[in-house]
Amino acid sequence: MMEGSAGLKHKHLEFTLAAVSELSSSSVSSSSSYTPVIARFSADGGVAELRFRQGSEFIDGFNVDLGTAQLFKLGPVKSLCVSESSETNKERPYSWGVTIEFRNEEESRDFHSAFEQWKEEDVVQGTHLPNGAISASKSKFDNKIEPSSAKMYFHYYGQLLHQQNMLQDYVRTGTYYAAVIENRADFTGHVVVDVGAGSGILSLFAAQAGAKHVYAVEASEMAEYARKLIAGNPTLGQRITVIKGKIEEVELPEKADILISEPMGTLLVNERMLESYIIARDRFLVPNGKMFPSIGRIHMAPFSDEYLFVEIANKALFWQQQNYYGVDLTPLYGSAFQGYFSQPVVDAFDPRLLVSPPMCHEEDLYEIDIPLKFTASVGTRVHGLACWFDVLFNGSTVQRWLTTAPGAPTTHWYQIRCVLSQPIYVMAGQEITGRLHMIAHNAQSYTIYLTLSAKMWGPGAEQGGILQTS
Repeated sequence: MMEGSAGLKHKHLEFTLAAVSELSSSSVSSSSSYTPVIARFSADGGVAELRFRQGSEFIDGFNVDLGTAQLFKLGPVKSLCVSESSETNKERPYSWGVTIEFRNEEESRDFHSAFEQWKEEDVVQGTHLPNGAISASKSKFDNKIEPSSAKMYFHYYGQLLHQQNMLQDYVRTGTYYAAVIENRADFTGHVVVDVGAGSGILSLFAAQAGAKHVYAVEASEMAEYARKLIAGNPTLGQRITVIKGKIEEVELPEKADILISEPMGTLLVNERMLESYIIARDRFLVPNGKMFPSIGRIHMAPFSDEYLFVEIANKALFWQQQNYYGVDLTPLYGSAFQGYFSQPVVDAFDPRLLVSPPMCHEEDLYEIDIPLKFTASVGTRVHGLACWFDVLFNGSTVQRWLTTAPGAPTTHWYQIRCVLSQPIYVMAGQEITGRLHMIAHNAQSYTIYLTLSAKMWGPGAEQGGILQTS
């Protein structure tokens, strides 16, 4: 299974794998009829890295710098290894990763243990930069997020204008207030941590519900405004402490009985704050403590919206001009057309545009891979996939859902629609299949890959025959 032992002072450590593949590409498999795939930890030149080889040849482009890499478990024998690209690597604009399949659970555990040991020693010894300088070790937040993205993110949430926009979302704020006050039993006499506290409004709600003490953790400049607001409400504020810093980095004097947060972005996962919420759970929540909210679900359904499709397509017509000050712009028309359709549409829409009943999905946060299957309820052109989310406040007294569904009162999250550049035609009763594949990147969001297909009618449908794919 493996040779050598972990640690940078050793030459290398190797594991035999079942398969390895770059994200969104085919696997390089290992079996009795193929040369085995070997994962090799090494520290050539003092820099710890992970490489993959078949036989004596290393697989080109599959080298991972352990200084910036993270390893995520996708299943008992499947993991995802992700490495942030360097600024000089233009071919990998965000995160790049490989999925690794192990031969059994024991080898998976051994690999994860070795990965952490090598990464830990790499941080302790420092990553040797070209000029011989040693880079400082980073927090989990810094490892996953590009500094410029983080700076913009915290600047945005540090403005009262944006906090007001969220406070005036009465569906959002009212649901949080009701979920807390209706479940006083969960808060009274208990320690609460407010993750990404913003203006401090949720901390004040928790104090109203009788919390023994609330630690309001906020990384942006909004922490100073939160202190002002909390100080101005002294009967509640005497039980609230504002801590300026990232949840990944701060230290708290005690564990929390309950976490409260508003970590949801567009399509639930945008901004990647849910990951910080999970880190807060792992760092600060007592065993069997409560989380408000505790469950999030993404809902999806194909939609038909001819007006929206034409509106997007028409934006690219500018590039069809053949004599623009004597210049033919048409060579860029195709790229412009695809570019406009590559942007999701965030808005509120009429639920009557949905072509089938929705499906819902709960999933791991880093790589979200959702198989899609719908039955069309009408004959129409399908223009893409509509998505929204809801979250559950699982209180001891009352369970309350916050939903962003079409047809429900509109929130500041709206809904999101991924519009296909080539619509597909369906008849009532016809099956629509596909895949929604979302991969986190270091600009605090996700790259979305969407495929939708119309299934064949008749005998071919039983064999999985596809009529049309977009």
